[in-house]
Amino acid sequence: MGELTTEELSLWGKKAIRDDQELWLPLVIHLIDAKNVINWLYNHWLTDNQRSLLMIENSESVTQNVVKFLGYIHDIGKATTAFQTKQSYAHNDSLDEDIMEKMIRGGFKDIDKLSFLKRSASPHALAGEALLEVYGVNKSIAAIIGGHHGKPLSNPVAKDTRYNSENYWPETPGEEQNRWRKVQEDLFQYGLHLCGFHKSSEIPRVNKIQAVLLEGLLIMADWLASSEYLNDDPSKPLFPLIDINESAADVNTEQRYQNAINTWQINDEWSAERVSDIDEYYVQHWGFHPREVQLAMCQEISKALDPGMMIVEAPMGIGKTEIALTVAEQLASRCGCNGLFMGLPTQATSNAMFDRVEDWLAKEAKEQDAKLSIKLMHGKAKFNQRNQAIPRAENVQGSGAVVVNEWFTGKKSILEEFTVGTIDNLLQMGLKQRHLFLKHLGLSGKVVVIDEVHGYDVYMSSYLAKVLQWLGAYNVPVIALSATLPKGKRNELLKSYEKGKFGSDQFETEPGWENNEAYPLLSMLDGKHLKQVTNFVSQKYKYVQVKRINVENNKLIDIVNAKIKDGGVAGIIVNTVKRAEEIADLMPKDVLTIVLHSAFLAPDRQKIEERLQSMTGKNAARPPRLVVIGTQVLEQSLDIDFDVLFTDIAPMDLILQRVGRLHRHNIKRPKGLQTPQLYILGINDYDDYGKSNEYIYEKYLLMKTDHFLKEKIALPGDISKLVQQVYDTATDSEVYGLKEAKAKFDKDQKIAENKAKVFQIAEPKHRGTIHKWLDWNLPDDRQGEIKAQAAVRDIQETLEVILLKEIDHQFYLLDGRKLVEVDDKTISDQVIRLPSVVTPEWKLDTIIKKLEDITSKNLPQWQQSIWLHDSLALILGSKQTTDFFDFRLSYSSNKGLCYERLEEKHG
Repeated sequence: MGELTTEELSLWGKKAIRDDQELWLPLVIHLIDAKNVINWLYNHWLTDNQRSLLMIENSESVTQNVVKFLGYIHDIGKATTAFQTKQSYAHNDSLDEDIMEKMIRGGFKDIDKLSFLKRSASPHALAGEALLEVYGVNKSIAAIIGGHHGKPLSNPVAKDTRYNSENYWPETPGEEQNRWRKVQEDLFQYGLHLCGFHKSSEIPRVNKIQAVLLEGLLIMADWLASSEYLNDDPSKPLFPLIDINESAADVNTEQRYQNAINTWQINDEWSAERVSDIDEYYVQHWGFHPREVQLAMCQEISKALDPGMMIVEAPMGIGKTEIALTVAEQLASRCGCNGLFMGLPTQATSNAMFDRVEDWLAKEAKEQDAKLSIKLMHGKAKFNQRNQAIPRAENVQGSGAVVVNEWFTGKKSILEEFTVGTIDNLLQMGLKQRHLFLKHLGLSGKVVVIDEVHGYDVYMSSYLAKVLQWLGAYNVPVIALSATLPKGKRNELLKSYEKGKFGSDQFETEPGWENNEAYPLLSMLDGKHLKQVTNFVSQKYKYVQVKRINVENNKLIDIVNAKIKDGGVAGIIVNTVKRAEEIADLMPKDVLTIVLHSAFLAPDRQKIEERLQSMTGKNAARPPRLVVIGTQVLEQSLDIDFDVLFTDIAPMDLILQRVGRLHRHNIKRPKGLQTPQLYILGINDYDDYGKSNEYIYEKYLLMKTDHFLKEKIALPGDISKLVQQVYDTATDSEVYGLKEAKAKFDKDQKIAENKAKVFQIAEPKHRGTIHKWLDWNLPDDRQGEIKAQAAVRDIQETLEVILLKEIDHQFYLLDGRKLVEVDDKTISDQVIRLPSVVTPEWKLDTIIKKLEDITSKNLPQWQQSIWLHDSLALILGSKQTTDFFDFRLSYSSNKGLCYERLEEKHG
């Protein structure tokens, strides 16, 4: 500190008041804290792969100097008149006056006389970038400073020091203006020398891909260096503020940083093994020997020298998850990755996968005697009981356990080593959104697994293609899993990854690779070479009988019940919640019936899923007779088994996914149901599938599915053939009367593609700065989260509400418990998404306003609750119904949320 003057040491970086104690942190202390933290993260937290991506001028020392300099200089914009005269967050006059007094004593004698017309025009991140440009720092580095609050500026801003000069130093030339200019220059020079540079021209440029990762690292370092205590626990100090009467000289920055890192580092690093004996690995982790397909795929992937993207196509129930986790460990070891992200289509599939990944990770933790931390990432993760039960890392003594590290929450979640969540978390890597750099930093260090990769429409696929380009640019190994992947989609995934990694989507491979219909199939990018492996042991075939029936709902019920009269489990999968509820209403009371769809409260849905798996999953005690009625949630990843299946018409790949729940396990079947039977519903005529089916799925795909779906399917042999027939345009000529439906399909695809591109980041390029990179961005709040999810899924924004009921002016949960007798977390569990038909986009603002009024009037205490402060309540009457705008809404724990239009009701 000896080289700095009293003026420089009297600048404040942070100030606060707690328990009547005035606290501050000298600016230079925060700059040194951030430099120390970012340097530690670079050396100890980044992966080998990330460090190699950041290598500047082929020099480890130059790279390290740049990293340290970014940490130190990030808040140089606080050394300005506009910032130093700012009020504290709490607007505490006494604190502000005492800090001002400190600065006057330190040499800034007229600081209390300054006034500002446009203080907000030069926020400190922008001011920092402007000062660096003035000092001759190249624009690629300066832009990182301008963007360190999550969003880079649109253009370089050196001119701001002229246009808004009063925000940087006193307007009048003379002693005071010179003092401020000298203070800023001194702090800059001090940082240069501290970080191994002599003059600004020595600081090298960084390319755009490096800038994105460096920005993410800087944001993380700044947040850590700004954390006073670990998870707000005063007994675990990180970088606390100091008493107002203390000075920079009282702080030992080296000791402070060492103590902070020791406190912050509460879990261990995963050291992935090479997995030389795959058979032993399976027995150790899952207690069984791998199937031949599993063994062959894992062996092939282990041979890759420069692994890129792997696509595993294999039947449902073959064990793709075990392949993915074994391969993830192989690839992490080969590529120097420190964790795993596994993305799934829905919250339900994420929950199911989370259990499996946690079991696997527990074995890893035990084997390595390490504390390994995991994160479940989706909107309802806090309601997942398994997730809730995992111990907090700081409470676990010793090692060999799976833990949760609570520092990695909110936008920091993706930085956690092991993450399982909805695919949105990956797709948003391609969405212009504040703090996007953290997603890129987190994902660039992991192996990425994408499950059910066939399940994404053209809009989501556009995001996925962009994300794969960036993952390719970061050399991130990607494993995609599917039972029913159209070859066009397979080819696009491989090309997107290759383009990101090498700048071209061409690879060396065998001729005819684009039309490969082998099944199972492993497509593997090894550097610039694509290898496709097809020589797997042939599977035992299962033959499914297919019948089309077009009947009214009451007749359907008769057919279903007749099928299971001698016992059995029948599945009915339909395309809308409304239809599922209508069919459920007609079921006879003496037939055990379970309904599952997306319109249930989180606790109810979880209970239903657990009940369903306990009755129809592997080794289940099956009831004599059961009918399961549900929507698309039944086709994805739930381990359930039907003796007979009825399904609405849907595109071929989704029908085959649903068939994956038919005779799934090798068990004895009831009389008359020994042969798998599939009944297709919803076909009025060859090209008439009803309004709601054609609204949900493109008529073009339904017509082709209807055409190619024959009276018998051989599984798994027919899977790839049937999917390719429907999705390959070369077969259009075989299908009668397709022209109009195809024209609509093409138009809709084009619209979706163009719409998707509006909010997408650019392709990865090495040239240029990060200016403009996020020039469209979403609000940084709850509505922003809803909009971000809608932006990557092309869905209408819908609202989540907490459902309660009111009886005699008292509020209750729907299960009968009084609101005053349950904790806030339990209340927040009662969340449900309103159907989009009830919350049309044009009316959304009015609906939100009404719900906000209901909530603030009846439940004002929610504002003070960390669980409920941004929640909206919808209050039902004693019979669990309410009239809400144009609809009557009702809820029951076995049917979920139902709605009907009021005119229908009164008509």
